[in-house]
Amino acid sequence: MEKSYSLEQSDGSSKNEKCTYRPIKWWSIYKQDITRYKKYRGKSPLFIVWLTEQGLWALLQYRMASALYRSNIPIVLKAPLLVLAAASQKLVEIVAGITLPYKASIGPGLYIGHYGNIILSTNAVIGHTCNLSQGVTIGVSGRGQRRGVPSIGNRVYIAANAVVVGKISIGDDAVIAANSLVTTDVAAHTTVMGVPAQTINTNGSEAYLDPSL
Repeated sequence: MEKSYSLEQSDGSSKNEKCTYRPIKWWSIYKQDITRYKKYRGKSPLFIVWLTEQGLWALLQYRMASALYRSNIPIVLKAPLLVLAAASQKLVEIVAGITLPYKASIGPGLYIGHYGNIILSTNAVIGHTCNLSQGVTIGVSGRGQRRGVPSIGNRVYIAANAVVVGKISIGDDAVIAANSLVTTDVAAHTTVMGVPAQTINTNGSEAYLDPSL
C-alpha cells in the first residue's frame, strides 16, 4: 500500500515524501508513533511515556502482529504465531480497551489520546499522523455494494465517541467532532458534526494535531 507521509528528521522537523508504507518494517513505524506521543508529553522520559500510555501498548502489539501477518513467513510457521498475535490482541483489549486488528492498515504516527472503548474494524484503513480519542468506532456498515469499512485519510482528528462506519472516505486534514455519526464521505480539510454528521466549517485538523498551537 503506497502512502504519502511525514518522515521525521534528525532535527525534529518533518518533510513530506511519497513513500511506500511497508508494515513489515514495524520498528521504524513504531518509532514514529512514539515520536508523536513525545510531542504531547513534552519532557517526560521515554520510559515514563511508554509505561503510562496504553495507546503505545496497543500500537506495539499491532505493529508486530501486522508485520507478521504481511510477512512472507511460511504458513506452517505463521499460523501458530498469528494465534499468539490474536491472543495478545485480546489481552490488550481487556487491559486497555483498544482493538487494533492486525489486518487493519494503520499509517505511521497514530496518536490515541485516551484509552478505552476504541474499536477498529478488521479491514479499516487509517492514514499517517491521525488522532483517535476515547470511544471511537471505525466499523463496517451498509448493504450490498455499499457495505464496507471506512478509509481514513492523513492527519485526521476523530474526537470522543465518534462513530465512522460504512464504505466511505474521510479526506486528509478532516475533523470529526465528538459524538458524531459519519456514514457519508467527508471532504478534505473540513469539520463535520452531528447525527448524522454535517459539514459545519472548512477548518482543518492542524490545531488539534499540533500540541504547540
